[in-house]
Amino acid sequence: MTNVSVAPATEISLHFSLSIIDGDLVDSTFGGKPANFVFGDGSLLPSVEAKLLGLTAGAKETFILEPQDGFGQRNPLNIQRFPRSQFSADMVLEEGLVISFADAARAEVPGVVSEVSDEDVMVDFNHPLAGRKLSFRVEILSVSAQADGK
Repeated sequence: MTNVSVAPATEISLHFSLSIIDGDLVDSTFGGKPANFVFGDGSLLPSVEAKLLGLTAGAKETFILEPQDGFGQRNPLNIQRFPRSQFSADMVLEEGLVISFADAARAEVPGVVSEVSDEDVMVDFNHPLAGRKLSFRVEILSVSAQADGK
């Protein structure tokens, strides 16, 4: 039997961990249930999938993801100032608090309070991992052609 390598339309089972370069663990399947997906189904960022191309079962790799290959650069335009009066008077506002907002299409958008004063509240709508250099560690458990032959 030939060893199938990661390619478009392959089914992949793997363990992974995602860490910020300074060492903070963001997510991991090691010690738990592996992640299973079909290459190209949107489960992983395209830049991460590209790094998996050609790997076979048993491969263990660690990749460094620059911000543009991960969650993008931080955008200063995604930090907005709101008058304190827009929040209920009894709401305890502090740095790091995640608040749900609605965008123009009424979709939920999380924002993180980054600064609070008596007059204003600064809210950061950047992805929490935006601008961060990340380490993606992977162990490929299995790779197979899709069962339906696609």
